Amino acid sequence: MINNKQTILSQFVKRKRKSQKMTQLELSQKAGVGIRFIRELENGKETLKMDKINQVLALFGRELGPIESERDFDSHEKS
Repeated sequence: MINNKQTILSQFVKRKRKSQKMTQLELSQKAGVGIRFIRELENGKETLKMDKINQVLALFGRELGPIESERDFDSHEKS
């Protein structure tokens, strides 16, 4: 299942790639990652290497960073 954060990331990359009129292959070549990685990223794969995601995001002047979670972690913590 794809969570909301991954969907946002996937949609961002796909939208930026298309706005710059790049194919997935062109994006993979410019970012120095494989075409399979781009496909998995745009499809919201849950387990991807952060360094490779940052290579792609760098082309759009962005990088990964912490954002506030929608989950309530207090209910999962042990006292």
